[in-house]
Amino acid sequence: MQDKILILDFGSQYTQLIARKIRELHVYCEIYPYNNYPWPDSSVKGIVLSGSPSSVRDSGAPVATLDPVIGKLPVLGICYGAQFIAFRDGGEVAASTTREYGRAKLDSIDPNSDLLSGVSEGSQVWMSHGDTILQLPDNYKVIGRTADVAIAAFQVEGEKTFGIQFHPEVYHTTEGKLILKNFVDDICGCSLNWTPASFVEETIGILKSELQDDKVIMGLSGGVDSSVTATLLQKAIGKNLNCIFVDNGLLRKDEFSKVLESYKHMGLNVRGVDAREKFLESLRNISDPEQKRKIIGRCFIEVFEQVALELKDVKWLAQGTIYPDVIESVSVNGPSVTIKSHHNVGGLPEIMNLKVIEPLKLLFKDEVRRVGTTLGISKALLKRHPFPGPGLGIRVIGEITPERVAVLQEVDNIFINGLLDSGLYDKVWQAAAMLLPVQSVGVMGDERTYESVVVLRAVTSTDGMTADWVHLPYNFLSSISNEIINKVKGVNRVVYDISSKPPATIEWE
Repeated sequence: MQDKILILDFGSQYTQLIARKIRELHVYCEIYPYNNYPWPDSSVKGIVLSGSPSSVRDSGAPVATLDPVIGKLPVLGICYGAQFIAFRDGGEVAASTTREYGRAKLDSIDPNSDLLSGVSEGSQVWMSHGDTILQLPDNYKVIGRTADVAIAAFQVEGEKTFGIQFHPEVYHTTEGKLILKNFVDDICGCSLNWTPASFVEETIGILKSELQDDKVIMGLSGGVDSSVTATLLQKAIGKNLNCIFVDNGLLRKDEFSKVLESYKHMGLNVRGVDAREKFLESLRNISDPEQKRKIIGRCFIEVFEQVALELKDVKWLAQGTIYPDVIESVSVNGPSVTIKSHHNVGGLPEIMNLKVIEPLKLLFKDEVRRVGTTLGISKALLKRHPFPGPGLGIRVIGEITPERVAVLQEVDNIFINGLLDSGLYDKVWQAAAMLLPVQSVGVMGDERTYESVVVLRAVTSTDGMTADWVHLPYNFLSSISNEIINKVKGVNRVVYDISSKPPATIEWE
């Protein structure tokens, strides 16, 4: 049974980052809402309480029942989590009177503390809280201070219960990873053996046991998540996996043929379906982004169902769901209604009476890529930028026509290939081109033109939740702009999007 850490989420923006940092230590962990976590079994070696935008002094503050774990398992409270532990036992928490946001230094560290063992005197930490602990309960002791925070870290005497008012998971806390390692390794006693290779071995074994001789159907997108999912399933059940790759007419230029060819080399049993006419006809005269998404989703289900019904005795539907989608659906604020539509196929499991299998549902995106590397999937596929489920349908702003899609495919092809040829592709998390429903005046030769405007967008990110625009070299942008205007008929102006997320989103629709 795999050792694990449970993270109880009180709504912090950093909760997923805690999980990522712990997993980087080769320790498996799972995130649960603070008010709905499983009774720990023997595999659970410790508990982490996250931060929160709330104050423990608020009447509606999140309150977790810790009786199953406090004093029985190691517990680490971070920021709000630390304040909650102290407040729960009668400590005093009040609004901060001094600045407790940003960088600080641990000026005083208990040399006998297991949690802070090896941490340097004066080590930089990152504070981010509006409250502070003024007084600890009698059986607590201070193990770390800063110039402004008298109780930066504490331990409950006689227990493996700790609290820190700074965030060890952010990179500004320079020895944060050491603190987390002290907790999961030395204090919790976790085996540091959760690796991509161990995940692959365990998952294939589980899939073989659960699926046995059953047939599985899966819709492939050409992206990282679905490709890794399909490869894991293929290694577990071989030809009992049936994959479908649908050309919806909104893919990148030549992507349908290229992706099908790459899947053949991977030994996957893939059937390509050309449904361009169906999708584009259904989208005729539609400009509203939400309507576009619904139509694309409905058409995909109809095409998928038609092909799937031709297969005999299929019992499972495989999906490339990953952990952020799962966390979003069970957030502390209740079930989400915004799980990405391309990670599921609507009501298809119910229509066809299929059970759902999601081999990657406990992995983050970077972990999916590492698993793909272990499986031998090509670097080119694993490093592909994310691509939206509705494809170019939400990058052709306004009405979708075959002619407008063709224009954007050419622009997108020049931009992406330019990034690849110049060695910039891997420095960008996602790149896109958008075709605007706007025409502008231009001059080509001696003639006046009135043609379309396209937008280029390139961002850096880790998970898509936040993103910064990329400072692409001016000479590169100049070259790409010239190539697009010279080669793509109907475009006479190229602009570059320098908006970050938030407040903007990565996609325009």
